[in-house]
Amino acid sequence: MPWWGWIAVGALLLIAELTFVDLEFYLVFLGLSALITGMLELAGIPLPFWVQWLVFATLAIGSLVIFRQRLYKLLRPAAEGDVQEGVDGARAKAIDEIAPGATGSVTLRGATWTGINRGSETISAGSFCRVDRSEGLTLDLQPGD
Repeated sequence: MPWWGWIAVGALLLIAELTFVDLEFYLVFLGLSALITGMLELAGIPLPFWVQWLVFATLAIGSLVIFRQRLYKLLRPAAEGDVQEGVDGARAKAIDEIAPGATGSVTLRGATWTGINRGSETISAGSFCRVDRSEGLTLDLQPGD
């Protein structure tokens, strides 16, 4: 492929990444690899057709593997507060009255769970309780907030 073909493909890939794709940073590395391959040809380094494709593939795969995840994390960090690792310390609402040591149903984050009252007071229906820990789908609860 002539040098201008590589540069045109590279530019189209970069434009497509910015315009159509939600900045997942795949096409950026393909586009940059195509641009570099075209620049090598433009610089007067004659490369056979198969070597051009080998250079392009090596640059594309290598840059994707080495740099994509780093760049993605740098430019799109995870929003704090959105990630909820567990339910420990969360506030649940009792559906049933739960006596000390007994089990009952609670709602937490829109789902119904089985809870065990580990406190010394009864958790009344409709009141809030605190999740001490979770074991599978069962929550250890303490009365109060």
